[in-house]
Amino acid sequence: MTDEVVTGDAPLPGDEDLAERARRLFAGPIAFLKSAPALHFLPDPEFPEVALAGRSNVGKSSLLNALTNRKSLARTSVTPGRTQELNFFDVGDPVTLRLVDMPGYGFAKAPLKVVEQWKRLVRDFLRGRVSLKRALVLIDSRHGVKPVDIDMMKMLDEAAVGYRLVLTKADKVKASELAAVLAATEVEARKHSAAFPQVLVTSSEKGMGIAELRAAVLADAET
Repeated sequence: MTDEVVTGDAPLPGDEDLAERARRLFAGPIAFLKSAPALHFLPDPEFPEVALAGRSNVGKSSLLNALTNRKSLARTSVTPGRTQELNFFDVGDPVTLRLVDMPGYGFAKAPLKVVEQWKRLVRDFLRGRVSLKRALVLIDSRHGVKPVDIDMMKMLDEAAVGYRLVLTKADKVKASELAAVLAATEVEARKHSAAFPQVLVTSSEKGMGIAELRAAVLADAET
């Protein structure tokens, strides 16, 4: 457990108006739109999109539920690698942005054929999606950046898709450990051309950093 809240040094984009607009947006209507197991199932690129990526069991579904202030918008599971499609969620009425839940990566027990299908789907989506404004790459605070995370970051670099690194499960580690993981993650971020230097710190269970993440997502959608 953390002894105190640890966050990145850089201020979040925007101001109190942005934070309040983000709060109202995510308190409003949010609906599942569709799943896309292949590119030809993608919805029309009519709204700005922010995608969530992360290793299997990084807490992606839990963070998506916390971000949207819902209990079961994204199904959480103890089974790693459950998300195998691109899942789209409309945020706001009228729709302001779309969240895209991407397949988890790095699950060793998944069949090789399935893993390759996931990689191809994600790679093609990142390279060709004109409405994709930003990606969030989730990093487990207990483990820090892993080689599979770096592979994902390189894929985003090559696709020229800007992304933010987001530490999850920050409540599961001590403050000193969290500070060390945060510093190491910021060092890694500076090595990548498409990564934001600021790293966001969150806990879905405790609500840490969720308001800041909402503001960042809205700012990204408005760029």
